[in-house]
Formats: sequence, C-alpha cells, structure tokens
Amino acid sequence: MSSSSLSISASSCPLAPYGWDADRESEFAPHAEQGLLPGRVVRVDRGLCDVVTPDGVVRADTEFVVPRDPMKVVCTGDWVAVDPAGGDPRYVRSLLTRRTAFVRSTSSKRSEGQILAANVDHAVVAVSLARELDLGRVERFLALAWESGALPVVVLTKADLVPEAATLAHLLQDVEAAAPGVPVLSVSAQRGEGLDVLEAVLAGGTSVLLGESGAGKSTLANVLLGRDAMEVQATRDMDGKGRHTTTTRNLLVLPGGGVLIDTPGLRGVGLWDAETGVGRVFAEIEELAQGCRFHDCAHEAEPGCAVREAVESGELPGRRLDSYRKLQRENAWIVAKTDARLRADRRREWKRRGAEGRAAMEAKRGHRG
Repeated sequence: MSSSSLSISASSCPLAPYGWDADRESEFAPHAEQGLLPGRVVRVDRGLCDVVTPDGVVRADTEFVVPRDPMKVVCTGDWVAVDPAGGDPRYVRSLLTRRTAFVRSTSSKRSEGQILAANVDHAVVAVSLARELDLGRVERFLALAWESGALPVVVLTKADLVPEAATLAHLLQDVEAAAPGVPVLSVSAQRGEGLDVLEAVLAGGTSVLLGESGAGKSTLANVLLGRDAMEVQATRDMDGKGRHTTTTRNLLVLPGGGVLIDTPGLRGVGLWDAETGVGRVFAEIEELAQGCRFHDCAHEAEPGCAVREAVESGELPGRRLDSYRKLQRENAWIVAKTDARLRADRRREWKRRGAEGRAAMEAKRGHRG
C-alpha cells in the first residue's frame, strides 16, 4: 500500500474499529512515507505478533524493536509500523507512542516491570462473587489501574450465585467503599443481568479485562463478544477453583463498539511505581492526612495524626489504613529496588564504555608504534 493510499480520513480507515484516529494518522505519516503499514497488535507470542492492518491481519516478527528496556517490548494493544506485503518474514519496524500502559512488577529478582496491555482506556477488574471477597486485592488492582492512566471499573461476576438481594447489596457496598470514585457493577453472564450497563461503558475505546483465574473473565468476554472467542474450562461454582485456558492477551472488536483485551488469570499483581495510583485508591486517607500535625506523618504513633483519629472515631475503617500502609510499603520497596538496579546497570555500562575506550586507546598507540 502506498503512502498516498493511507491519507484517507481516520474515520473511514479499516482500523477505525480498533481505535485508529486522526492523531494516530498524523503520528504515522513519516512511516507512511516509507511505505510501511499502520497496525494494532492483537496478540504477541514468543517474539512474533499478529497485527491487524488495512490489508487484514498479518504475522510479524518483533526482532527490530526488541529493546534492552523490558518496558518497551511489543505488547497487545500497541500501535505499530509494519512491513508491507512481500516480505518474508515481515517485521514490526517501530512502535507508536503509548498513551497508557498497564504495568505490574515481575516475580524476577531483577525487579522489572511487565506490560500487560497498552493504549487502554478502561481497566475492568473482574471479581468473582463465588468466593469470599478480598478487598485488599481489589485495591491492589485499582492502584495499578489508576497508575496506568486508564479509568478503572470493578465488575462483580457470578451475581446469580448470591441469591439474596440484601446480601448482594451489602457486597456491592463493601466494594464501593474500597473503590472510591470507581463504578462498581454486578453482572451475571448466565442470566444476562447487568451486561447492558457494562457494554455501554466499554463501547468507547479500548478495555482490558483483569482478574484472578476463575473470576469469570473469559465467560464474560464470550458474552460481550456474542461468541465463544475464549475457551473456558469448567470451574466449580462454590469455591471458584479451576483453570481457564487463556494463556495470551488477545485484542478483539466488540459488536457494540470498542475493543476488549482479555488476559490470563493473574496470580500475582505486584505494584510497579504506583504511588499516584495508591493515592487515588485511598483518596480519603490522603485527604485526612492534610490535617496531620506533621507533613511526613506515617500514621503510626505520631501525635496529632488526623488519620489515626479518624480510625479511632470510626470514620475510617482500620482495614483501609492497614491496606494503605501495606501498599505504600510495597511500592516504596519496589521503587528503591528498581533504583538500585538502574544504578547498577549504569555502573556496568560505564565500566563497559571505559573498557572499550581503553582498548581503543591501546589499539591506537599500537598502530602508532
């Protein structure tokens, strides 16, 4: 496809259902002049990715954009510049600017971040009502969601397993208290309840579906897509145990508008430099802290602590303060660890450059001799 054929309006571009807009078209213009195709990554698998382009879905190699920084690897949801037809293999040549990125810390000792999805507008946190609510885990997901730049939404799945309306209302209130400023919806994929509201939220932009294995994400995705796009293994209703077979992140167009990225069940959701996100999740604590006597109050044993006074008066649940402290400590630890790793990487780079410089000088002296 020539660069002139890519000058069509963003709204009429075949990529418009995937989120292509005028700003993306403008950013892509230099790549179009090189004869490259615009595309969005719908799946990544061991160095290869599926990219939807104006010519359809193509398989491309990411070799040319493999960086030293793991935060810049090609990810589901990325917009890219890819080789036109004719190359074998075809390569992703460049990444376009990411507007948002959902990142968690890895379990590796190198304290690296892992990007789960890019260019996301809504982060949908699926929480199963088939098991006991873990509000601390919900708060953790929300901290990462806010930090990503996306707008979080909490979806309580399997509402049909809560027969009493009063119990369901109580569960909703508990989650709403743990998610200030975040829409909390209850849905039943089995009965089709609550899905119209969720579909309306997801119709605008890109959404990523997050949660633990057994949270009902793939079943929910299938219902929203109107087809069995995701394979689901049977899960025991009462305890939520089981596995589902989603092992990669897939980007799919929703029939009502918007696109959805389904993700594997997440066993670990470690924070990754999420100070702002933690602050958003615990907005009421951050506001109360403005009344503390000391600006750096840790809300432990300091005199004049407005936060602890709120706990003692019953205004603030003690569980919220405990969760806030826990996530703050974890985030401070990962930031310090990451900073230490970056300093070590810099020292190694300086040593490498120094050795190369000395070798070059020795070679130059030898040549003169």
